Order: sequence, then structure tokens, then C-alpha cells
Amino acid sequence: MIDNTVLLWFAKADNDLKTAKDEIVTDNPATDTVCFHCQQCVEKYLKGFLVSKNEEIAKTHNLSVILKSCIAIDISFEGLREKEIDALTPYATTYRYPDDFYTPTIDEANDAISKAILVRIFVRDKTGEAHSAVKNNL
Repeated sequence: MIDNTVLLWFAKADNDLKTAKDEIVTDNPATDTVCFHCQQCVEKYLKGFLVSKNEEIAKTHNLSVILKSCIAIDISFEGLREKEIDALTPYATTYRYPDDFYTPTIDEANDAISKAILVRIFVRDKTGEAHSAVKNNL
């Protein structure tokens, strides 16, 4: 049975993904917000995985750092690195503030959603929560 804390991480991640998916279909979507929530979804899923393995999680938004910790536990996470999910990191850091503000394109926002969905399915499978991916319809 999966720990309740892990499920809470996943629930928060799913809320981020829902927000991104809801926003992308609006007229004139706020693509920076979509990408930010996708980064947050990925971060929370990776951290949830680490918590499921009783690992300490770094207080960072850097997906490369978090992913490295996941790979140290399970080498198959290397596949997520190959899919360049860590490219989402700037949406939670660099691009969040006016000095370096950046507006992603619709294509970039859709790619961010695809990456978040990929990580969601991957991590839920690794933690035995794959059945919830269908149940939650995300």
C-alpha cells in the first residue's frame, strides 16, 4: 500500500496538471501559466516518487537535480532525462520573474502538458498507482 503522503504529492501534482489542461483550451491561454503548472506537476511527481522510497527530497525546483536522485534509485528514470523533462525547469524559476519574463508559444505549452502527462503515467506505474491514472481521467 502506498503511503498517504505520496498520494498527497500526487493529488497536488494532478491539480497542477488539471489547471494547465483547463487553461490551454481557453481563448488566448496564458501559456506561461500552463508551463509553470506543468513544471510543478513534474516536480511533485518526482518528489512523490522519492518520498515513496523514503528518500529525502531536496528543496529545489531544478528538475535535473530531482531527476538525478530518482535515477540513483531506479535507472529507468534515465528515460525521462532522454525525453528532456528537465527542460521545464525554467518555467518555475528563470521565466517567473519580470527580469527574464518569457511567453511560451502554444506549441511549447502543449509540449509541456505532454511531458507532464508522461511523467504522471511513468511515476504512477513505478509506485503501483497506475490504476489511478485511468480513474482520474487526466
